[in-house]
Amino acid sequence: MRVRIYKPAKSAAQAGRAKNHSWLLEPELLTARMPEPLMGWLSAGDTYSEMKDRLRFPTAEEAIAFAVRNGWDYVLEQPSERRISPRNYLDNFRITRPEDEERKASS
Repeated sequence: MRVRIYKPAKSAAQAGRAKNHSWLLEPELLTARMPEPLMGWLSAGDTYSEMKDRLRFPTAEEAIAFAVRNGWDYVLEQPSERRISPRNYLDNFRITRPEDEERKASS
């Protein structure tokens, strides 16, 4: 079985960065999900797709150790680095006039 280990992104409803330090381990689907003919619910052929709760680990190393201990192949996805552009509150009210930009370009 193949699993994916990643650090989830912050949700849109979340303002801060708290509770965002855990790593998740979730199985990749072996078979496609298909609607069941009787009820129309989605079902899959493998039992690991029924794992609703993804496994949480405090570090990526612990998640990797768990996958190796169970004999699973894993894919580790590193999180992208957060880039913060420094801004001042006064920049919101700064007026840039076209003649100021022309003077800067000519000098």
